[in-house]
Amino acid sequence: MSTAVFRELGALALAVQFLTRLPVPVIGSADTKQLAASVRYYPLVGSLIGGFGAAIFCFANLALPGIVAVLLALAACLALTGALHEDGLADTFDGLGAKFTETSHLTDGDGTDDARRTASLAVMRDSRLGTFGALALMLALGMRVATLASLEPLPLCVTLIASGGLSRLSCIVTMQTSMYARENGIAKPIAQRLTPTGWIVSGGTGLALLAMLFWTLAATTALCAMLGVVLGHVLMRLAVERRLRGYTGDTLGAVQQTSEIGLYLGVCVGVGAWG
Repeated sequence: MSTAVFRELGALALAVQFLTRLPVPVIGSADTKQLAASVRYYPLVGSLIGGFGAAIFCFANLALPGIVAVLLALAACLALTGALHEDGLADTFDGLGAKFTETSHLTDGDGTDDARRTASLAVMRDSRLGTFGALALMLALGMRVATLASLEPLPLCVTLIASGGLSRLSCIVTMQTSMYARENGIAKPIAQRLTPTGWIVSGGTGLALLAMLFWTLAATTALCAMLGVVLGHVLMRLAVERRLRGYTGDTLGAVQQTSEIGLYLGVCVGVGAWG
């Protein structure tokens, strides 16, 4: 096996380790350079996670009502990922909610924005779940269940696979167009610029998933799905980066969740409007 292939397998293994709870052994080194290289495989691993959920849905749908099969599929994905991104979503909304709690006593003037940013980052590191985080989790899960349950089996499975990969590509775009907001954190080792190879691998995966959407769904539905991902990405980044002036591991999870839900909504709009 050539050194290049061995290195790529190591990067893929690290991506699986980071995004799932599968006991994948480390292949080669796990230094900062290799951790940064593993980011290129996030969309691929994300699509495999979505594919796992789709397989669970197809199996459960043989004997159970559609909405129950959807719940089991999402539960399987949550178990596989350890609710990594959902945890980030909750922490992010708790941090954004700090505007009305920890910093509500502050007055406008010099230092206010910095104080709010500091308070938000501190709240996001707190392991306790707050009101804003709990509401965000409930609404996100409810939105995912409701949208998926409204789809027929084929578009549902395609949506799960495509959203798993494209929402992780959305995280990569964030990392490449913004700055890491903390001095140290879980996402610090991967907060590097992609190499040309990284862009080819991650972008190629994204293009393949888009091609799958256009191949299996109506073109208008696929376009709505693309628009949904973009809107979910942009809206969450506007909310987060205005406060934090960058991203964290938690906000990457939030971007992933809103991008995924955006794709779900786009597919529902496309199917409902044009079939």
